Amino acid sequence: MNPKHFDQDDGVDGGDDPFGGRPSKSALKRMSHDLQALGKQLLEMPDARLNDIAMPERLRDALANYKSTRSFEGKRRQLQFIGKVMREVDAEPLREAVAEFQLGHARNALELHQAERWRTELLSEDKDVVTRWVAAHPDTDVQQLRALVRNARKDQAAAPEKRNGRAYRELFQFIKHAMMADAGEPPAPSMSSDAGDESDDA
Repeated sequence: MNPKHFDQDDGVDGGDDPFGGRPSKSALKRMSHDLQALGKQLLEMPDARLNDIAMPERLRDALANYKSTRSFEGKRRQLQFIGKVMREVDAEPLREAVAEFQLGHARNALELHQAERWRTELLSEDKDVVTRWVAAHPDTDVQQLRALVRNARKDQAAAPEKRNGRAYRELFQFIKHAMMADAGEPPAPSMSSDAGDESDDA
């Protein structure tokens, strides 16, 4: 092949050109999009977690400026700038931090769903459910559990459409903490997906 007829965008899989030169335009474009996507994932993390990640101050400032930008066009341009800034940093530690956060988020969501399912079963008419719970969680204070179930049923009967009485929420917290204690994990912060358990007592 005559080198002068080689189009950089015809590199294998859009990667570096075969003559050892700079990456092709398509490869650079794909890299830019990947870094912008990583930047967006960083922006979706809570500030407390984001502050724990080591990164250059220029990148941290760029992320903060994005959050303070109000216009759609301004955000679009700032996200492009974030992608540009990220070309100058090692992206792998940032990818690892995002992956760790997403894994923990998914695990927390699964635990919440399991706790919700247990609460539903404990409030059902199934007479064997407490026995099943104690078999799965032998360190349970059964007397406290039965009291919470009894009070939650009263709340549920008084306002079945709301299902957010104090005892109903306390039962959920009791279940969640027992599950996490058995798993050897510290209690995780509650997520807004269980709105009834996050609402005020008002």
